[in-house]
Amino acid sequence: MTTYVLLKWAHIIAMVYWLGGEWGVFQTAYHVTNTNLSLEERRRHLETAYRIDILARTGIVLLFPLGFHMGAAVYNAHPWGDYVPLVWVIMLSWLCLTWAAFIKRETDTGLMLTRIDERLRYVFIPLLFTVSLWSLLGDGPLTVTWYAAKIFIYSLLLIIGLGLRFIMRHWTTIFRRMAVEGNTPELVGQLKREIAMSRIMAYCYWIGIGSVAMFGVAKVPY
Repeated sequence: MTTYVLLKWAHIIAMVYWLGGEWGVFQTAYHVTNTNLSLEERRRHLETAYRIDILARTGIVLLFPLGFHMGAAVYNAHPWGDYVPLVWVIMLSWLCLTWAAFIKRETDTGLMLTRIDERLRYVFIPLLFTVSLWSLLGDGPLTVTWYAAKIFIYSLLLIIGLGLRFIMRHWTTIFRRMAVEGNTPELVGQLKREIAMSRIMAYCYWIGIGSVAMFGVAKVPY
């Protein structure tokens, strides 16, 4: 079994967890905002959403080093092959941060770690967006067009994912307040507005993930 086969297999698994995880969170969110359920029941559904979402987050983080590795070793799509080990170290460290934030999600420490995770994306997303768009326009370092297109869409999806993370982090805060204040119209209204927004974002997410997969399978445009 070649390194390429293993990388491709892992890349597919990461994509499946990303897409499937987002669907699971989307469905669970209906119960999170259902005011006919007790607060405790809704908190259980929120807990389920977090447990599903961590698999999607894991897939998202792993997709980049897997794609970066294949881009260098298989497709000669970029000139940074010597940095593959460093990229793996950085992204696995980021994955550890993501899991630490998940494990501590109900604490102030968890919220702090989640904010650090978000701030890393403020650097990572613009970098991917700029390099991929620059390459698509013809002057950038990514030498394979379909690969640049995948990175470009991936960067846009990370923006949507960042917005969904803001929403889920806010849900934790809202449920803390509900435990004290009850189902006030203000808090219920916030939940309903945010779930409506997240549904629209989720539809865009699924279309984008499907597009990334298509570029990878068809490998066009060349």
